[in-house]
Amino acid sequence: MESWSGSDIPLLRAPREFVAELHQRHLPQPGTTVVAVLDALHQVTASASFASRQHTEDGWQHRNEILAHLRQVTPHDLRRARPHRTAVLLRCREGAPGWTQQDGAWMWALRDAAALHGLRCGSYIALTPSGWQSLGDGRSGRNPHSGSWVDGPVHTVTELAPRPSQSGGQGRHQAQPQGLGRPGQAAQVQPLRRIATA
Repeated sequence: MESWSGSDIPLLRAPREFVAELHQRHLPQPGTTVVAVLDALHQVTASASFASRQHTEDGWQHRNEILAHLRQVTPHDLRRARPHRTAVLLRCREGAPGWTQQDGAWMWALRDAAALHGLRCGSYIALTPSGWQSLGDGRSGRNPHSGSWVDGPVHTVTELAPRPSQSGGQGRHQAQPQGLGRPGQAAQVQPLRRIATA
């Protein structure tokens, strides 16, 4: 933890807004890790979430998981003389706030994966039942927390498409998910042909 604090990790400019944005994008549950890439203006340019074994402290395994997901969502910067983008990790877990051995393994993994992808190593954020905490710089907040994912939007189909008639009707139809119209209103069914030509 001391080596992390003294390794010149760039601070997030607006950690509360950043955590809220990342949480809204991925709705992480306990056991979920979110890796995000920030540009020079601290805007999120790519992110990925994945589940892994919660109780392992194998930093090599974590490093390989992070690196694999970085390779899927963003090109590397290994040809640059100095990295200009930053990798940040959010780990949603159960347990008490504060640093744990598992956090230490993930922090090492983030640092190594970022270097292997040509990125700067950024903040490590733990999301627990007590809220979020940026380990290493002490900034924290109560919301979101590890149980906040249950308050996220649920996308369901509110109306199924009718079967095409045998008498040469309009053809196939597509059901629209709730959320495209006003809240609580069933979406209208639109013919696929009309959507394709719009």
